[in-house]
Amino acid sequence: MKIIYLGDVVGRAGRDAVLNNLPLMREKYKADVIIVNVENAAHGFGVTPGIAREFLERGADVLTTGNHVWQQRDIIPFLDECKRIVRPLNYPDSAPGRGAVEFELASGKKILVTQVLGRVFMDSVDNPAFVLDRLLKNYALGRNIAAVFVDVHAESTSEKLSLGHYLDGRVSIVAGTHTHIPTADAHILNGGTAYITDVGMCGNYDSVLGFDKQAPIDRLCQRYNGNRLEVCRSGGTVWGIAVQTDDKTGLAETIEQFSLKGNE
Repeated sequence: MKIIYLGDVVGRAGRDAVLNNLPLMREKYKADVIIVNVENAAHGFGVTPGIAREFLERGADVLTTGNHVWQQRDIIPFLDECKRIVRPLNYPDSAPGRGAVEFELASGKKILVTQVLGRVFMDSVDNPAFVLDRLLKNYALGRNIAAVFVDVHAESTSEKLSLGHYLDGRVSIVAGTHTHIPTADAHILNGGTAYITDVGMCGNYDSVLGFDKQAPIDRLCQRYNGNRLEVCRSGGTVWGIAVQTDDKTGLAETIEQFSLKGNE
C-alpha cells in the first residue's frame, strides 16, 4: 500500500497549496490513500465542516486534527457525522467524534488511521501509549488490517520518538505533527515501522509557523502581545511523506519525505 501523509495545513496558503497538488500527488506517487492533517486549516486554528468537505471532495481520503480540533464550534457535530475525520484518541470517550477510523480502499484492503496528543508541554490527556495499546488489541497488522497509521501530535521530540519505538513493529507508520517544522529523520525503525518526528506544515515558510512574521517579531523584541497573529494567505508549500508498505506484513518498506510548491 502506498500511503501519503501531509502535515499541518495552516490557513489559506496551506489549503490552496494542498488542494492544487492533491491530483498530482495521487498520480506521481501512485498513492492508494492520502491522509491530511487539517489542524490549522481554518485561519490557523481548527477546521470548519466546509473546509473539511473540500479536502475530502478534492481527493483526501482521511483527515486528522489535533489540539485545536474544538476551536471552530461548528465542527463538533461534523465530527460525529463524518467517518473520515479523526480527533485525538486520548480525549475522553465521551468527546465528540472518533479517535480512530478504518478506511477501505477500492481493493478492499483497510487502513486504520488514528491520532494521539502528546502530554509534554500540552494539555492534560490520557497516556498516549496506553490508549494506543487498548486500540491495537483489536488489530493484527497484516492480518485483519492491511496498515496502521498513527499521527502523534506533540511538542516534544523525545516523546514522539519514544512512542515510535514503543509502537515499532505493531504499526505501519508513526508520523509526528504540531511543531510545523519538518525534521530530517524520516527512516524505518528496527521493527519495520516508518517514522518521522515532524512532517512539517503545509503553509507559507516565509513566516513564523505559517503566520505573518511581524507580530511574533514584535512579541520577541517588545514582550508585548498586543498585535494579533495573522495567518498567511498565499505562498504555501506542501510538506509530506510517502510510505510504501508490504502487502503481507503491513510494515514499511520505504519512506520518502517530499515538498511541493503550491503552484506545482
